[in-house]
Amino acid sequence: MTTSDSDAPKPAPRPGPRPGPRPGPKPAAAAAAAPAVIPPTTPAVDPHRFGRVEPDGTVVLITSAGERVIGSWQAGDAEAAYAHFGRRYDDLHTEVALLETRLASGSGDARKIKTAAAALLEGLPTAAVLGDVDAVHARLTAIVEHAGDAAAAERARRDEHRATQTARKEALAAEAEEIAENSTQWKAAGDRLREILDEWRTITGLDRKTDDALWKRYSAAREAFNRRRGSHFAELDRERVGVRQAKEALCEKAEALSDSTEWAATAATFRDLLAQWKAAGRAAKDVDDALWARFKAAQDTFFAARNAVNAERDAEFGANAAAKEALLAEAEAIDVSDPDAARAAFRALGDRWDAIGKVPRERSAELERRLRAVEKKVRDASSVSHVDAEAVARAEQFRERAEQFEKQAEKAAAAGRTKDAEQARASAAQWREWAETAAEAVSKKR
Repeated sequence: MTTSDSDAPKPAPRPGPRPGPRPGPKPAAAAAAAPAVIPPTTPAVDPHRFGRVEPDGTVVLITSAGERVIGSWQAGDAEAAYAHFGRRYDDLHTEVALLETRLASGSGDARKIKTAAAALLEGLPTAAVLGDVDAVHARLTAIVEHAGDAAAAERARRDEHRATQTARKEALAAEAEEIAENSTQWKAAGDRLREILDEWRTITGLDRKTDDALWKRYSAAREAFNRRRGSHFAELDRERVGVRQAKEALCEKAEALSDSTEWAATAATFRDLLAQWKAAGRAAKDVDDALWARFKAAQDTFFAARNAVNAERDAEFGANAAAKEALLAEAEAIDVSDPDAARAAFRALGDRWDAIGKVPRERSAELERRLRAVEKKVRDASSVSHVDAEAVARAEQFRERAEQFEKQAEKAAAAGRTKDAEQARASAAQWREWAETAAEAVSKKR
């Protein structure tokens, strides 16, 4: 016949409440009339070695400190009493083993383990169990001692962890403050502040006061950076409006010049406008691209027209160079055995030479050199015994040609035709040199 927990015996009276194993509850009002019998079980420790059951049901625990009554058993035979109080010892043993395991593995709070062990130790003198209470006492004492050491070590680890985590957040807060104060790499700095926030959220273990203070530093730095960045872009927007207006004005000037035929002066003006464009700065990308397309279209229109004129002129100058080469071939074939005939032939060639016109600049010096060589050959062939009237006339003709080219150079320079002016000056210098050479020859003959 079995018995319920309500039939368990009551432990001997003890003063005040205590933690640890409790005696069975009082019998319920509706308990069965006949006492139930608890079937015997085999405890983990043989309870017979640590106590006895008197014939009257008194249960006695034997420890190194002596004997004490732990209860009165009326629910069955003596073996049932041994089994019952042996199981209670097993429960106590299990609690102690659990505390030892948690302490050894470090999986529990050492402070709580110490408190629980101390409570069990305090209640051990009145525990209603049959088993090796002395061994349990020694184990609980060891747990209390070791848990104290573990708690101290745990506190040290927590303090170290807290210090490490605090240092990490302090470093992040300082970095955020540096970014807020000095960085102008707006995108990279904004990305870094977000990364700091993500890292910040992974850092735990600080005390609340310190954590709040560091968070205020980071938050203030982020807000300061956002304000400074907003001010920068607002100012940039205002600057872009000014740049847009300046570039629109440059576009209008360029468009007004696109049909000009004052090639040299207008080309110089376009160079100046381009320098102003580069110095103006940048507007918003789409606006800047559209304005540049306007400016470049006007510029391209002018330079395309100038290039077309230059190409036509270059073609004309090339033909002139070919004509002068043919004329030089005639000049170089003049027979100087008859000086008078040679001079007459050279004068005729000189008139035809002047009528041909300009040649490409890179050909001018070569052609003029060859013509001078012919002129010298003719002059050297002339008689040195009398003053040659024709030589005097030729020298005067050379001076007149030099003066004509000098006037052409002045007009071209005034009109801004730089290249034409340079070519005219070069021709004037050449004719002036010939005039001087001719005059010297006349002077020597005299």
